[in-house]
Amino acid sequence: MVSTEFAKALAGRETVSWESGTLGASARAKVPVRDPDTSVPVGEVSVGFAPSSVFQELPLLLSGVALAAGVALALGAVVSFIVRRRLERLTLGLQPEELSALVQNQAAVLDGVGDGVLAYGPDDVVTVANSTAARLLGVTDLVGRRIHDLALPGPVIAALAGEPSAVLTGRGATDAADPVVLADHVVYIDTHPVSRANRNLGVIAVIRDRTDVVTLTERLETVASMTEALRVQRHEFANRLHVTAGLMDAGRVPDARDYLDDVLDTSRAPGGPFAGAHLTEPFLLSLVEAKAAQAGERGVALTVGPDSLVRGVVSAPADVATVLANLVDNAVTAAVYGPEPRWVDVELLDDGDTLVITVSDSGPGVADEARVFSDVPRPHVDPDAVHGRGIGLPLVRDIAARLGGEVRLADAGGPGGHGAVFCARLPGVMRAPNHPAQGEER
Repeated sequence: MVSTEFAKALAGRETVSWESGTLGASARAKVPVRDPDTSVPVGEVSVGFAPSSVFQELPLLLSGVALAAGVALALGAVVSFIVRRRLERLTLGLQPEELSALVQNQAAVLDGVGDGVLAYGPDDVVTVANSTAARLLGVTDLVGRRIHDLALPGPVIAALAGEPSAVLTGRGATDAADPVVLADHVVYIDTHPVSRANRNLGVIAVIRDRTDVVTLTERLETVASMTEALRVQRHEFANRLHVTAGLMDAGRVPDARDYLDDVLDTSRAPGGPFAGAHLTEPFLLSLVEAKAAQAGERGVALTVGPDSLVRGVVSAPADVATVLANLVDNAVTAAVYGPEPRWVDVELLDDGDTLVITVSDSGPGVADEARVFSDVPRPHVDPDAVHGRGIGLPLVRDIAARLGGEVRLADAGGPGGHGAVFCARLPGVMRAPNHPAQGEER
């Protein structure tokens, strides 16, 4: 028997109440104990707590719990503040929704522009690159690699790195850089430093493919050369008419007739006065005569060697014009700097669909053979150099390589002898005279 009421527990109910027993007043809970077979209450379990443990110890315990919770909350707030500040520093103060919009806009811009876009941080590691940049540079895995570790030519690396000595040339970051030749592309690389809140974020490089523009420029220069040749011929024709008219006005009709016979004999010569006797291919003949007219105005005699023999027809005039015109222009410029008599000799031979070009001059020769095909920007080339200035020679070298051929320096020349000799082999640019060109019907 116990000193407190147990009827409610035996009735199957759980109770919690203040009661007084043999040990005094206590907060007491009673729970019935049931027979496992019949579930009938057969007893009770009674647990009591003294008032001191409820009113004195419990507040202390709750105070400790509250203090621990407060310390944890304060620590969490401090950690949250530190993490927030770090995230704001890393994201430049952008909020999550702003970051989401930024990623969407970046993807739209990178995929929408036609130029190559490449960005790298202060550590030179590429962080952003679109597909156009990878295609132009010929490197598929750009992101995560350092600029100087890319397998690219030195001038391209210098242009991407934004080195003032190689790209900006003292003109500022927003001005167009010098073109560089990359594989079969002529590209312009503009670099722009990026900063936010006075913090250097790296550099953005915009890679513009200007191969079509350069090719069109070369074609326009060829047309301009032919137009200039026509102007010279018109001037010469006018002079001949004046001579003939003067002789006839003076009553010297036989002399005028003899003069016209000489003019007709000269015009009937195969290839004219500049081409060899075996050069009858219309495109090559027109281009060589146009270049010969330009060279003559600069005091340089341009001739086609007697061993030249072209039996086919040019099927790739754009590539042939670019290669031949660049080699001849360089040779004429070199001859102008050389001693008198100033001359340029062109040898043209075809073998099946391959055209072989040899251009020699009377200039001072090539001083630095290792850099003659380098596409170092113009301001950093020796001003006395006449070969290897600009992108002409790198361009023709890459055109020939794309065709499966080559352009090489056969002889550097030098003082006391002839000037430089360049050779070019261009496969696939010729066809038989009776064979239709590509795109034509038989």
